[in-house]
Amino acid sequence: MVNFADLNYLDLKQIISNIFLNLDKKKISMRTNQIWKFYYQKGYFDPKLFSNLPEEILQKLKEEINFDRPKIKNKQISNDGTIKWLLELNDKNLVETVYIPSDNHATLCISSQVGCTLNCKFCHTGVQPLVKNLSAHEIVNQILIAKDELKEWDKEKKINNIVYMGMGEPFYNFENIKKSIEILKDMNGLGFSNKRITVSTSGISPNIKKAAKEIGTYLALSLHAPNNKIRDSIMPINKKYNIEDVIKHCKEYAIENGEKIFIEYVLLKDVNDSEECAKQLSKIMSQFPCKLNLIQFNPWPGVKYKTSSTEQTSKFMNIIKGYGHIVTIRKSRGDDILGACGQLKTASEREKRLTLLK
Repeated sequence: MVNFADLNYLDLKQIISNIFLNLDKKKISMRTNQIWKFYYQKGYFDPKLFSNLPEEILQKLKEEINFDRPKIKNKQISNDGTIKWLLELNDKNLVETVYIPSDNHATLCISSQVGCTLNCKFCHTGVQPLVKNLSAHEIVNQILIAKDELKEWDKEKKINNIVYMGMGEPFYNFENIKKSIEILKDMNGLGFSNKRITVSTSGISPNIKKAAKEIGTYLALSLHAPNNKIRDSIMPINKKYNIEDVIKHCKEYAIENGEKIFIEYVLLKDVNDSEECAKQLSKIMSQFPCKLNLIQFNPWPGVKYKTSSTEQTSKFMNIIKGYGHIVTIRKSRGDDILGACGQLKTASEREKRLTLLK
């Protein structure tokens, strides 16, 4: 049985058409529109709440479509207002979602996998084995649960931006990411534009090019090192897709998309924060339109890396700016609840026989 949040609008319309063969095209469109808006504009997740629909339609919907959602296993609220939800999926796996408010907007950081396969040495999620790819409905439901928790339905939006920067590598779950974004962007539903969605990748080159044509949102590149030697040591994926390869595909993405790419760079003391590293990074940035987000390293229990000093961070930033590039320092949020960048990790274990959802 398909989950409702796995369906885009046309999928739902086709199901309604298949179930109710006696309805003409006009009524099929009307019923599809009603149901879609109840679910994505009103936040009604139980068909019993779909008012004005005949009992026959409600009964058939419940027989053909699963409306189950993940359960909130735990909720933590940071001193700075950041909220982290630990969600239990129907298969009992766990995933984390983080709401990050600021003065004039708020961002929801969502996950694309349970665990991660990349094993980046400075990332807490990276030390957790990959369990599975999330389905489209497991991704979309993270947003719906957050909207429920924030009581956002029928009110001014509290979630302005969606970032695929939680657990996992989005481009290793490409088709489900693509489907979830189609659903997020539907203007009769959640109504997020391309400029309100950012997908992060550690540099899965073939899918960077594919995403430019098939997804079209903002792209964030988790670079974290200015040369292959350093990147090999902290990000094993670089041995498969090195910096030169990633740069090539980022150039193509920027041309296709017409927007700057965000470069994410976690500063690690005495690893990638030297003046020479800043100069090398500046040369990379000159090769395609981009902005740099410098990220304070957020320690977690057992990690060997340390946070760069304020003085060194400032020096690094000023060198980049001196070359004419746009640089911001991303303020650490939710680190007291392990909800900051690189700190997400659940207790889900690797399945004995790992089967990735395709």
